[in-house]
Amino acid sequence: MSTSYITFPQIDPIIFSVGPISLRWYGLMYLVAFGLAWWLANRAASKPNSGWTEQQVSDLLFIGFLGVVLGGRIGYVLFYQFDHFLTDPLYLFKIWTGGMSFHGGLLGVLTAMAWFARKNNKAYLQLGDFVAPLIPLGLAAGRLGNFINAELWGRTTDVPWAVLFPGAGPSPRHPSQLYEFALEGVVLFLLIMLYRRFSPPVGALGGLFLAGYGSARFFVEFYREPDAHLGVLSAGMSMGQWLSLPMIIIGIGLITFTYVNNAKTPKQVVKK
Repeated sequence: MSTSYITFPQIDPIIFSVGPISLRWYGLMYLVAFGLAWWLANRAASKPNSGWTEQQVSDLLFIGFLGVVLGGRIGYVLFYQFDHFLTDPLYLFKIWTGGMSFHGGLLGVLTAMAWFARKNNKAYLQLGDFVAPLIPLGLAAGRLGNFINAELWGRTTDVPWAVLFPGAGPSPRHPSQLYEFALEGVVLFLLIMLYRRFSPPVGALGGLFLAGYGSARFFVEFYREPDAHLGVLSAGMSMGQWLSLPMIIIGIGLITFTYVNNAKTPKQVVKK
């Protein structure tokens, strides 16, 4: 194996402390994610005939944040720590021990969206199109937080940009957090924003997010170290890949459905 690698910089996970209160880099990334979502949502809502009010945006972000936190924690426990949960059901509430799952957070957001859509009389697929651009940059911020925390590192490798992470053993590893930052965050955001310029049918943006994230995560999992207590599961795939596969299928199916349905919808004839 090559001896050329990058030594992980010594980054204190705590930015500063005031008495017993500390601001951590990972917590800051959550604030950045929420701030970016708030800015993008209000920017979209401020456009003429958007059909959105500032209050609705605030309500959506609040309920969405709850969905991320609750769904993320429940998903982590059920998907990745189910045996632990069976022996200690209170582990579900021990959030200070850490542990969040994106796929659980997504299910939480989808549930929160269903409640919001019903309460505000909005079509679910239209709501999905509104929310889709709000998520990727927040994911990018979260992956930066993972990198700063030196967690969720990649598999061992000898590529020149390999990183020697503290606590990850003597071998350099793929900086898979940065791969996810780029693909799940920046690239996916740019794809969604570019695709939106072509005025796709209702529901297609949401489908692109599902298929795009699922594909990016599925790919990066080949370079990310599997969870030690789970390892590689059946068919040589990790838990992250198994959870991402339905996203890809549903996303592609949703995009296909929107175009087929749009083609079947009679077009209005404008009389001159």
